[in-house]
Amino acid sequence: MSFATGQDGWNEGEWDFYWCDVSWLRENFDHTYMDEHVRISHFRNHYELTRKNYMVKNLKRFRKQLEREAGKLEAAKCDFFPKTFEMPCEYHLFVEEFRKNPGITWIMKPVARSQGKGIFLFRKLKDIMDWRKGTAGKKLTSMEAQLARNTVNPSGSHDARSSDDQKEEIPVENYVAQRYIENPYLIGGRKFDLRVYVLVMSYIPLRAWLYRDGFARFSNTRFTLSSIDDQYVHLTNVAVQKTSPDYHPKKGCKWMLQRFRQYLASKHGPEAVETLFSDMDNIFIRSLQSVQKVIISDKHCFELYGYDILIDQDLKPWLLEVNASPSLTASSQEDYELKTCLLEDTLHIVDMEARLTGREKRVGGFDLMWNDGPVSREEGTPDLSGMGNFVTNTHLGCINDRKKQLRQLFHSLQGQKKASG
Repeated sequence: MSFATGQDGWNEGEWDFYWCDVSWLRENFDHTYMDEHVRISHFRNHYELTRKNYMVKNLKRFRKQLEREAGKLEAAKCDFFPKTFEMPCEYHLFVEEFRKNPGITWIMKPVARSQGKGIFLFRKLKDIMDWRKGTAGKKLTSMEAQLARNTVNPSGSHDARSSDDQKEEIPVENYVAQRYIENPYLIGGRKFDLRVYVLVMSYIPLRAWLYRDGFARFSNTRFTLSSIDDQYVHLTNVAVQKTSPDYHPKKGCKWMLQRFRQYLASKHGPEAVETLFSDMDNIFIRSLQSVQKVIISDKHCFELYGYDILIDQDLKPWLLEVNASPSLTASSQEDYELKTCLLEDTLHIVDMEARLTGREKRVGGFDLMWNDGPVSREEGTPDLSGMGNFVTNTHLGCINDRKKQLRQLFHSLQGQKKASG
């Protein structure tokens, strides 16, 4: 079996498994023959969930659908993303909302960039008008235009919206204006967000796994709303924080999720923590359901998503964004171990060797969270009629004894094969 990674590995002979980047997918998917067993690491229109404006559009549509079909209470379970407007096309709607709540803080984010690039906070309409005149009004240089073709339209030829790329006009970079969470939960006076990993093997039926490990990413500077121009206060991206003058590479600015969960339990008690983590489970499932009908569920594709979640002072989780290519670069030894194990366990579930039975509810550090319906922690088929005693099969931030579990799993699978042989 051969593996390919990066941009050029795919044409160096035959391959069975390709950890490709999204640009390769866009340029090659439709022109590459793939045998039945071949696997690649993205769904072809992943951007429906991983591009900020599409994610919000799909969540808003899904919420309306739930309200129609199941009522307002069910629809309210989708209220986990801040009020968001796509710019410049929803500029007038944004202005209307802005004037209803003068003085609050908003955050502007480019829809298709990462690592905190292009983000700024504002409180005055003048700031957004300056941006509109400057960014939305100017023509881009040829180099910027090429970049915009690569990043602003990650959809490539699969999306009718990319037809502008075929014209001679130079595309304009879209942003989202989002209400800034002004009351984030702070630890040591500093803001943080959580990076959580979700592996989707199929959208039809929806089959999703949640990884037990992840981390909290802290800002290096104490939180204050009095300096909205200081990116070290407001942006927790490691790419931003490591440029801070007082950043310590060895200490880094991350906590493992297990440590974070223990800290919260000591401050607020286990029940509050269970509720918070259950609310996060809801975010993972609802966001995947919101794109279930629009993602092209190809049998060759799987995807490891990096979810960014912010917790506020009321212990309410907010979905900030979903990343199609979460960083696998390590910033510490602990980080290196997490990401190495995460990749190894992803490969176990992709299962190129066909060792699994398909009935597993845990593989290494991954727990099966959804399998065309919620998965129970209990063995056997749960009674879903009242959902009374139903506990979801998720263990985010809990002990990850993955090595022991993998030894037991593959030992029992070997035994089954010998018995059937």
